[in-house]
Amino acid sequence: MRVAGGPLLSIGDLLSDVSEEASEIGDHNETTSPSISTDSLLPASKLPRLFSALAGIDHSWTALTLKLCSALETADKLVQSNSSDIRFLSEKVEVLETIVKRRDSAVRSAKFLHDKHSNEKLLNKL
Repeated sequence: MRVAGGPLLSIGDLLSDVSEEASEIGDHNETTSPSISTDSLLPASKLPRLFSALAGIDHSWTALTLKLCSALETADKLVQSNSSDIRFLSEKVEVLETIVKRRDSAVRSAKFLHDKHSNEKLLNKL
């Protein structure tokens, strides 16, 4: 079902493209569970609205598409923010690792000096 959509694709075109891609993926990779039925993928209460949108009667899909795009942009910003936070935390962990290594080195040096000093005291007593 191809509908002329002008600069914007019609929802029918979008769904058709998605179903074609999904069938191509399904042909190459059969990992879907056979227990999943197509009835469970789309609730029956949504079917009339979907059919009216596909028929071109209902244009609410444009508003829903805009909401979806907005949600995707927000999700993208969250992912980018989390990525930069992870990089920042990774840098801080590296700094802490450096500090811990210096501390371990200082502790080893202090133990060495303490042991050396203790051994010198024992030798002086003999």
